[in-house]
Amino acid sequence: MIAQEKIAQLIDRFQFIEAKMSEGLDGAEIAALAKEYADLKPIVETVSAYKSLIDQIAEAEEMLSDPEMKELAEAELPELREQLEASEHGVQLALLPKDAADGRPALLEIRPGTGGDEAGLFAGDLLRMYQRYAERHGWSFEILEQSLSELGGVKEVTARVAGDGVFARMKFESGVHRVQRVPETESGGRVHTSAATVAVLPEAEDVDIEINPADIRIDTMRASGSGGQHVNTTDSAVRIVHEPTGIIVVSSEKSQHRNREIAMQVLKTRLYDLERQKAHDERSADRKAQVGSGDRSERIRTYNFPQGRMTDHRINLTLYSLGQVMQGDLDEIIDALIADAQATMLAEMGE
Repeated sequence: MIAQEKIAQLIDRFQFIEAKMSEGLDGAEIAALAKEYADLKPIVETVSAYKSLIDQIAEAEEMLSDPEMKELAEAELPELREQLEASEHGVQLALLPKDAADGRPALLEIRPGTGGDEAGLFAGDLLRMYQRYAERHGWSFEILEQSLSELGGVKEVTARVAGDGVFARMKFESGVHRVQRVPETESGGRVHTSAATVAVLPEAEDVDIEINPADIRIDTMRASGSGGQHVNTTDSAVRIVHEPTGIIVVSSEKSQHRNREIAMQVLKTRLYDLERQKAHDERSADRKAQVGSGDRSERIRTYNFPQGRMTDHRINLTLYSLGQVMQGDLDEIIDALIADAQATMLAEMGE
């Protein structure tokens, strides 16, 4: 059932913003209104199309009483009613509560789990998979901090992904990713199981988090060779410790000034994520979250190389196209996860 009162409120707000924007406001106010206008416009267009179909059906039903128009109306009505059903579903989706962070850039963190060297190599494969996925969507992908193993695997990596709707799609990747394959280091041909942990955090904005300078300790240290990535020997690396939470952030690019910027931004993002997780836990204390438990220790996906398949355990989706998936073809998986999340939200709204 569509909430007509909510629709009326949205249309009133949209018309108010439209009128205000034509008045010639200052830069800051017009920018804020323009963003809200852009967010509301597709919703209003979806609602308008829905209302138009209702009007068309009403007209066709009136035509049934006209002998000359009855046959035409009877032919049109089934198709119009079918369109109305799809349109109503579209309106319901458009009215679902939005995650305020969906439009933000994201910090992607990947760390190897169980499995030794093979886990590090798999973590590197995941990094390349997400780089290719970002390229497919025209997103920017900047590695902020990376530590490599002697075999070329990833010990730890943090990247910033920016573009249209990054967090809305990438947030479904948080969790434990498991791989089953014969490692390059395995001479006996046995299949090993290892894992890597992925965390996707919405980037914090200055208005989200205010850090008390008394709560942090900033250390400057000699940049060590992170797997051959950072070989400069100046004291440029920066480590920030947030005393209240124990969060430690390190950045070791060549510029000390840039390192401070990166480390502070990563710290703000992790603190913002802590607040989001706390609010999420309070809302979801008595039920599961939209997709899985939301726990980053949860195993979400298995990549089975001998069988060429990928299975997402949250929605029991299996694809036998592992090669394409590892090349960054993730849209089918993520679209299915989004649809499942939306279905869950619709069901909860109907309870």
